[in-house]
Amino acid sequence: MSVRRLAAEQPESFAFTPELEEIAKALIAKYPEGRQASAVVPLLWETQKAAGGWLPEPALRAVADRLGMAHIRVLEVATFYTMFNLAPVGKYFVQLCGTTPCMLRGSDDLKAVCQRRIGDERHVSADGTFSWLEVECLGACTNAPMVQINDDYFEDLTPENFEALLDNLAAGRPVKIGPQNGRHGSEPLGGPTALTDPALYAPKAKQDEPAAPAAAPTTGE
Repeated sequence: MSVRRLAAEQPESFAFTPELEEIAKALIAKYPEGRQASAVVPLLWETQKAAGGWLPEPALRAVADRLGMAHIRVLEVATFYTMFNLAPVGKYFVQLCGTTPCMLRGSDDLKAVCQRRIGDERHVSADGTFSWLEVECLGACTNAPMVQINDDYFEDLTPENFEALLDNLAAGRPVKIGPQNGRHGSEPLGGPTALTDPALYAPKAKQDEPAAPAAAPTTGE
């Protein structure tokens, strides 16, 4: 596991906005009295969003104070989970999967695009728009190679459509989340290849219901 440290340059302070305070109240209310610390992970996540995509050290102290926790306990949580960024990131934070399925499908070519367009890993572009990081499996192996940008997955990437994706994000144009090659979800490219016989899905003809048995004749004594 890599060593995770706080960024060298830190802001002087951090304060909860009214919106973040309302979120904190709602999160804390989910837990019994005296168990406010249970809200630390979701509150750190929301605080990271409010702080511009990363957690400066004053924000960690603010979360700890809000939950009645020792500062070091919150620091332990933030440095353990890689979902928390301890240094500034770009407006669009690109997490590029480099695990075996994506590597075999061309993630190294996507990495070259990041290095050329953005710079080194963990470097924020001059205009603050992009930063990137190679990460472990993001769970979309069938649609490899792929990246996660902020909260969204972009899959079935090539250097060309990945570059176009970055262009559209930089220009503020809408982008398509998910597969970038036209397929839906993780279905086979070009359509299904099995169970394609329409007869399999045709409604079965309704069979005639058997006639009710005739009543037994009655006999007199």
